[in-house]
This record gives sequence, C-alpha cells and structure tokens, in this order.
Amino acid sequence: MFGTTRLQALHAVATHRTVGKAAASLHLTSSAVSQQLAALEREAGAALTEPAGRGIRLTPAGLVLAEHAAAVLDRLAVARRDLDRLDDDVVGPVRIGAIPTTVHALAPASLARLRRAHPDLVVLLEDGEAEQTLPALVNGDLDLTVVENWDGLPAPVPARTSRTRLCDDILDLALPREHPLAATGRVALSDLVGADLTWVADTSSTRAHDWLVERLRREGVEPRVTCLVCGFAIHLELVAGAGLAAMIPRLARPAIPAGVRMVETDPVLSRTVDAVWRTDRETPAVRAAVRAFRATAEARHPDVS
Repeated sequence: MFGTTRLQALHAVATHRTVGKAAASLHLTSSAVSQQLAALEREAGAALTEPAGRGIRLTPAGLVLAEHAAAVLDRLAVARRDLDRLDDDVVGPVRIGAIPTTVHALAPASLARLRRAHPDLVVLLEDGEAEQTLPALVNGDLDLTVVENWDGLPAPVPARTSRTRLCDDILDLALPREHPLAATGRVALSDLVGADLTWVADTSSTRAHDWLVERLRREGVEPRVTCLVCGFAIHLELVAGAGLAAMIPRLARPAIPAGVRMVETDPVLSRTVDAVWRTDRETPAVRAAVRAFRATAEARHPDVS
C-alpha cells in the first residue's frame, strides 16, 4: 500500500520538476522529499525518477504512479471538503491575497463584516498582483485571492480552482484640465490618435501596463509612456503636475486633484474583479470571505457592478 505522504511527494515532483521546488510547495526539506521518493520506489519496486539536466523527470513507472497519485489526492481532497461542509462553524485563519485597489476599496468593510458575523475567524490579508497571488493560492499559501481581469487580458485560470465575479469596474481617462480633449466630457478612443499625449502606466511587469498599451494600439495609438509607477493616486498626481494622461478605474478612485479632468471613453473601458479559491479547499471560512467581499462590492460600489 502506498502512503499518502509519499504520493504527495511524487505528485509535487511531477508538478514542479525539481526536488527543491517540490519540497518548498510541501513545506518540507529537500532531504525529506528525497526520502519519501526513495521509500515509494521501494514500495513500487521500480525507479520513479531519473536525472534530467539540473532537475529530474519521471520514469515511465513514475508517470503511471503520478497519474494515480493525482487521482487519489483529488479524491481525498473531495472527502476533506465534504467533511468540512458538515461543520458550518467559520473559525481559524483564512489567508487572503488581493490586488491593491480592492484592498483599499473592499477589504476594510469586508473584514468588518467578517468580524461581526464570525468573531472567531482570523483574517490574514496581503496585497499583490495576480502574478504573485495565484501561484501562492495553488501552492496552498493562500486560501482566497482577489484578481482583476482586463478586457482581452484576463488573469489566468489555474487548474482545480473556482471563481466568482465580485464586480465590474469602469475606467475613465484622466487628462490635464487644460488639454483640449478634457472639455468634451467624453472622448472616442480613436480621437487619441494625434492627440500628443504622454502617459503614465503601471510598471512594465504588470498586466495593467500591458493592457493599456495593447488597448490603445488597437485604436491606432502608440502610447508614449514616460512614467512607470504603481498606484493610481500617484498616476493622478502626475497627470496634474506633469501634464500626463492615465486610465483610472472608478473602484477605489482617490480624490481628483484640481488640475485633472476625468473623461469618459467611447467605447467604455472596463475590467472585472473576481474572487478565486482552490476548489478542494472551499471551506466555510472561504465561503464566508467570498460572501463578505461580494456584499461589500454590491453595497459600496453599485455604479461599478
């Protein structure tokens, strides 16, 4: 009979391709994972891994057993989830990762709702982009993450995860008040061609940056991005002080500086905000957190949902 811990080690190696990364995902040492694999090979009576460059790969026997290990672990996870659902008590820690705008706009009221409804629940919150929080969710370091999906550039959907939409969020064009387009109140994106605008955007490692550049290029605009900084409040200050242009979402919009005019776009630009969790870890605490974030989005931001 194969031990569950040993099957978990094989599954982690099959997923991550190195003992070191597999050990990190399981919160074990590399030595402990190697020992589990060695014991599993003795139980299987066959070599399960072999060297491959700086990493390892599974042998044919390893591939066969890894496939069965995944199925066994999935069934055990379903059993755990079903047992959890028998208990409606929302207790213990729930670890949430969220994009910065939702941390500012949704998290305070959502955590207050959770504290009132479930005083024994401990919420651990950290901000981060989907590129950081989704891998942490898959690896089990987070229980829930809130991500954004840009038009044409959605957040990836990892295997064995569930998601629900919290709200839609509209973006407006921020222009210096003296710019000719600022007086119109509504600007066709095609009118930005030849408008001689210089832009501020998120850093180039983010999907927000990539979305802005790709969306404007679709309209024939090659944006001149001279400032790469994270934070929409800073974007607005740069629009006011440096005469730049920016796309600013309405969710968690900071105070508009005196020198800035917000202009609607045609077509309307939007993103969606989703809550994502591992399907096999849909605990009462996770469900309660999702309900709290959805209720906050609906109550506080009816104009963006």
